[in-house]
Amino acid sequence: MSFSVDKINTDLVRRLIRKQFPKWADLPVRPVEKGGYDNFTFHLGDEMSVRLPRDEGHAPQVEKEAEWLPKLRPHLSLPITVPLAKGIPDEGYPFYWSVNRWITGETLRQDNISDINEFAVDLSRFIKELHQIDASNGPAGGEHNYFRGCPLTVWKFNEWTLGALETLGGAVDAEKCLKIWHQATASKWTKKPVWIHGDINPGNLLVKDGKLSSVIDFGVMAVGDPAVEITMAWTFFDDKSRKVFLQSIGLDAETENRARGWALWKALITWASEEDKESISVREAKKVIDILQNE
Repeated sequence: MSFSVDKINTDLVRRLIRKQFPKWADLPVRPVEKGGYDNFTFHLGDEMSVRLPRDEGHAPQVEKEAEWLPKLRPHLSLPITVPLAKGIPDEGYPFYWSVNRWITGETLRQDNISDINEFAVDLSRFIKELHQIDASNGPAGGEHNYFRGCPLTVWKFNEWTLGALETLGGAVDAEKCLKIWHQATASKWTKKPVWIHGDINPGNLLVKDGKLSSVIDFGVMAVGDPAVEITMAWTFFDDKSRKVFLQSIGLDAETENRARGWALWKALITWASEEDKESISVREAKKVIDILQNE
């Protein structure tokens, strides 16, 4: 489906709201300062947001969130995204879109939490709550969520990981990376599938008064292997808080190994694909790889 993201702007959002939800037509629309990649997000007044998927690959997230988040929310102790309305393709925009309740809070940073060990426990508690919700009818991980919750032996994970190592050549210790990767791909989740957020990272975690206050953007949620949920152990936490986080969440060693594989895969492809090898994202990727190799 041919559609240019350049057409996603405040004018389009105003037209969509005016036509499909006229009761909100007088509310001001402005872009969210720090939006994610999957969706273009706009403030609608002070208490709502509008999210428009950027392309066909991300479009299924709207209906998935609308169906499942109301069922998950009662079981979770922290606020999560609350869908209020689902818009239909219109005004030249070809995908379903959503209106959600706006959740206030700062995007997680190292410097806006009061106690990183306490934060590690709080995050692990939320993830465990999610895992305890009945997942028997939930959507299995697959193409709709880029195979989050699936084994790293599916899709192109192995191809991309080995390709990144080849691209990076002597810049990275391939032997150590391959050892981590082989351990990650040597096991599978053999218990019942559990609910996963699918993208637990600082951009989707909000903070108030120095504490974890809410979790947003469940677009790649699914049921499956929880390994992908704990990659922040190596991408965010320091040595002590990493141990606190992993001990608190209480997953087995094989699951932790698969989580290391997820963290390694992302770091390698980021480093290999970036043209600017001095960029912040490359420096962060190198740091993650160093942590994984020297744990």
